[in-house]
Amino acid sequence: MKAATRGRYGSRAVQVREVETPTPADDEVLVRIRASSLNLGDWYAVTGRPYLARPTMGLRKPKTDKLGTDFAGTVEAVGKHVTQFRPGDEVFGGRSGAWAEFVTVPEDRSIVPKPANVSFDEAGAVPVAALTALQAVRDKGGLQPGQKVLVNGASGGVGTFAVQVAKAFGGEVTAVCSTRNVEQARSLGADRVIDYTREDFTRCGESFDLMLDVAGSRSWRKCARVLRPDSNVVLIGGPKSNRFLGPLGHLGRMLARGKVSSRSVAFFIAKFNKADMAVLAELLETGKMRSVVERSFGLAEVGDALRLMGEGHVQGKLVLRP
Repeated sequence: MKAATRGRYGSRAVQVREVETPTPADDEVLVRIRASSLNLGDWYAVTGRPYLARPTMGLRKPKTDKLGTDFAGTVEAVGKHVTQFRPGDEVFGGRSGAWAEFVTVPEDRSIVPKPANVSFDEAGAVPVAALTALQAVRDKGGLQPGQKVLVNGASGGVGTFAVQVAKAFGGEVTAVCSTRNVEQARSLGADRVIDYTREDFTRCGESFDLMLDVAGSRSWRKCARVLRPDSNVVLIGGPKSNRFLGPLGHLGRMLARGKVSSRSVAFFIAKFNKADMAVLAELLETGKMRSVVERSFGLAEVGDALRLMGEGHVQGKLVLRP
């Protein structure tokens, strides 16, 4: 099968080559991938940035040559102990090494049936970003119906899903994005949209119960202007321009200031689990959530896709098709 691999850091080091097609273990499902997608975490893994994270990624070279996580496709074969899936089933989920033609996934892990009303491209764009949005809104943010939510950075992968998940859980959502994304944010259900090129959201005259900070574009002092005394702040991202620290500098400063504040401040990395993937499938099936796909690439064009992501300001997600 064809798979995107790398032996060193850098987008130009990523190569699509022939590797052995995996054989499913007794409890595994072999999925023929129809679509995958890129997440910012993939860009960090490929570039080896920030350098401060190299001990976990690999100091001189990556610890693994596998790339990609999101997938949507059809079940090709199943292990002898698998009972939940059969060949031909359409599925989606997350598994390391998903930038390939095939991937094996344990049936009790992050793989669920794909809703029939959703395309492979749409489903393949969901897992990591939408799972992050779900766990940020529901678990870390503790959103209750009627509460006011601010999504700073509402146009990217996590941001587009965060607006929709917050609405699905009963929030009153204010989305912050650039001019070209204003109508998109409205179409996703945002109650109010702030164009940050024209208005400073930290001076919007409102206060919020929950802030989802995807962009990391404002300091704690400025954000505090629009935070209620008992509000929750969930940190999801930050500027990536600093090669050594990346978003870690912003995240560290926000967490430190949060410790001496009455507000609750949290940073987390989403964890895959079957139950939450089922929640995402239901949101897709009922039309409460949809993917925003800016552009699709062939697997051989993965380097171009990575460079586009590195430039920033991608609208929604970038999809890869094997």
